[in-house]
Amino acid sequence: MVLYLRTLDDPYMTRPFVISPSILAADFSRLGEEIRACENAGADWIHIDVMDGHFVPNLTMGPVVVEACKRTTRLPLDVHLMIEKPEHLLDAFARAGARHLNIHMETCPHLHRTLQQIRSLGVKPGVALNPATPAAMVEPVLHMVDVVLVMTVNPGFSGQEFIPEVLPKIAQLRKMLDALGSPARIEVDGGASEITLPDLIAAGADAFVAGNAVFKHTEGIAAGIAALRTAMAQTTNA
Repeated sequence: MVLYLRTLDDPYMTRPFVISPSILAADFSRLGEEIRACENAGADWIHIDVMDGHFVPNLTMGPVVVEACKRTTRLPLDVHLMIEKPEHLLDAFARAGARHLNIHMETCPHLHRTLQQIRSLGVKPGVALNPATPAAMVEPVLHMVDVVLVMTVNPGFSGQEFIPEVLPKIAQLRKMLDALGSPARIEVDGGASEITLPDLIAAGADAFVAGNAVFKHTEGIAAGIAALRTAMAQTTNA
């Protein structure tokens, strides 16, 4: 059984819920400024979506952007690899400064080995599932991961509509992790907002990728993060 690696500087230890703003929705002409605004507003992680134009129908950023983000912020970099053959790039992303590397089980025929490879690089491993992928597909590796990332939209583009049919899968994963006694986070990616947070929290999610809800908020980044924190507080106090 793998020992879970947690340290006191890790946001896992300080808050029941994690907000991970997705820079896919940021203004890239002001990326450093916007990341710093997220940090100042109390974000926990910075989410970086890496897409290869093959596994998903979009092409985004690579290790160079991760390295630039690392120089901009002290927050953990939550890197989501929506790419084919991620094992070929793990070392590059680890050296660039990724704290978490989340890989899709749909792209990894040797999932155990790839998760072991991530851990060996000193990075926290995560496994990601597309909306139509059953929870049972990752049950054999749940003891190996720090994050289970559940896509609540079809991967590829920011700003898509939340898929509520994924909620039972989140609840199923929470039961699996609780049965293992695992401290792994259930992170949801897609459509997280003050409207969807109550249902996501009730299902068992505790880490939230937020793109438009943060970077496109009408009153700015700080207001967007504050609205998410308020929704979290209201849900847990209800």
